[in-house]
Amino acid sequence: MNQLPGHPHFAWHGDALHAEQVRLDALAQQYGTPLFVYSKASMLEALAAYQRGFAGRKVKICYAMKANSSLGVLQVFARAGCGFDIVSGGELERVLTAGAQPQDIIFSGVGKTRAEMQRALAVGIGCFNVESEAELEVLSAVASAAGKTAAVSIRVNPNVDPKTHPYISTGLKGNKFGVAHERTLATYQRAAALPGLKVVGIDCHIGSQITDTAPYLDAMDRILDLVEAIEGAGIALQHIDFGGGLGINYNGDQPPAADALWAQLFAKLDARGFGDRQFMIEPGRSLVGNAGACLTEVLYLKPGEQKNFCIIDAAMNDLPRPAMYQAYHAIVPLQRKDSAAETYDVVGPVCESGDWIGRDRALGVQAGDRLAVLSAGAYCMSMASNYNTRGRAAEVLVDGAQAHLIRERETAADQMRGEKLLPQ
Repeated sequence: MNQLPGHPHFAWHGDALHAEQVRLDALAQQYGTPLFVYSKASMLEALAAYQRGFAGRKVKICYAMKANSSLGVLQVFARAGCGFDIVSGGELERVLTAGAQPQDIIFSGVGKTRAEMQRALAVGIGCFNVESEAELEVLSAVASAAGKTAAVSIRVNPNVDPKTHPYISTGLKGNKFGVAHERTLATYQRAAALPGLKVVGIDCHIGSQITDTAPYLDAMDRILDLVEAIEGAGIALQHIDFGGGLGINYNGDQPPAADALWAQLFAKLDARGFGDRQFMIEPGRSLVGNAGACLTEVLYLKPGEQKNFCIIDAAMNDLPRPAMYQAYHAIVPLQRKDSAAETYDVVGPVCESGDWIGRDRALGVQAGDRLAVLSAGAYCMSMASNYNTRGRAAEVLVDGAQAHLIRERETAADQMRGEKLLPQ
């Protein structure tokens, strides 16, 4: 067995690539391509790293389900005792369907509607992460009208640079998220005075795919300064929520392991006298990113004067990250062979020049071969679209030697179900 670096439970057995004990080319043959395959053991191993880092502490891990909201994936984390961080009413319905307890749900996001607030209050979610002063006023009115009390934690923007892609940086002054650091105390004082609200915590989330510990340590210092100021003003905070954002290894990236990161963070918390507090965190990508691969078939090889193109049946609607973030995903064959490698741009069938999956990749392939696009467990299926009326891919969850179909391939009829033709 030869494990893929940075991708636990994806390994070569002889010349065939496996997820846990299941041959990937057999899954591609059975279910067709494009096909997302997830390793349950990889997810639980990533979760265990956080759990080791939190041993002996009061911490609730809330999976940030925007990373991958497929019901089968949500079930894995619900059964493992996780809570959930949601950002829409649709995500609320999904996670309830997957078996989450309402009190274990945190509702984040800058644009919650009144209807979403009403539904979340009705089912009894644990906490709203409020992201603006205006949202506080609306939530107060909605909760009061319903005869409910909304537990709130205010998301603070600490103006810390996470040193990541600007599209996934969320903690700088120019970002849309959270309440400005300078307005935090006044916002808490307003929240404490409003009817229908109960202040329970403080929240911070500075970005995604963070590979350095320094931004976390900087943000923690700023948040703890605010905790001292807020509680000094007589407003008690039951929990401190440090969000998520820990990166994964896409292309030789070296993020800290979750247990190592939290050892450093708890050392700072202990030094400042906060080590015995109730904490909450919201990991997403770091739990699922390297637990998934997208299987795809080579349709055509197209040589050119400036570029050689390897045209596959997966596209930007299946794997949006390269087109959206210029992101790197490793691409490997499902079956190793001795073919001479050539350099290709790996592209999909969608009618956009931005429909590329990998640039300048050395591959020994021919039409009909199958490939795995790695690190596809996060922000791929959850961001997938039907552009060019392409159906979303099927999904399979591997558990040891078992493979469970957790999403059927979407058909054209599925896509058109809610549409209506004009009358004659």
